[in-house]
Amino acid sequence: MDILYSNTQTFLTNSKTKTNKMKNISKVIIAAAVVVFGSTSNTFAQASATASCAATIITPISISKTVDMNFGNIAVAAATSGTVVLSTASARTTGGAGGVTLPSTTGTVAAAQFSIAGQASYTYAITLPTNASLSDGSGHTMTVSSFTSNPSATGTLSSGGTQTLYVGATISVAAAQAAGSYTNATGVPVTVNYN
Repeated sequence: MDILYSNTQTFLTNSKTKTNKMKNISKVIIAAAVVVFGSTSNTFAQASATASCAATIITPISISKTVDMNFGNIAVAAATSGTVVLSTASARTTGGAGGVTLPSTTGTVAAAQFSIAGQASYTYAITLPTNASLSDGSGHTMTVSSFTSNPSATGTLSSGGTQTLYVGATISVAAAQAAGSYTNATGVPVTVNYN
């Protein structure tokens, strides 16, 4: 009877040990499955895509002078000043205090003319100077101001990528302005830039 009891005890102890081992193995398998499936679900939650990258370099805008600005011959009264307005179409009119006249011998009269080149059909902004000073080289000066352009403010390049820009202005002539040829040593800067 003691032997039977002892064998039964041993069998029950071994069964419990095997059951505990099985439970522990099951726990390990479940934990491993959670880790595997958890990381798999994270992988499936991610997505990626790629985009191409490109750039286009356009033709640089350029400006070159083709005709210089010239107000032509001007006469002024001894006691009264005046102005001469040179239009973008190279036409002259007088103004100011009325002391200026335009002789029939006009001399060279021309609005400034520039050739613009760049990317076909692009628009560009035009920046004109505020004023410029003309000098006869002997200390006598005249001021040029109120610059205008055609096209005005914004130009549009042709389908061939060009356009002609005309610039006019107003010159102020003092009473009894000294006779002579007046020029601007630094030139009249006109700037263009793509919009």
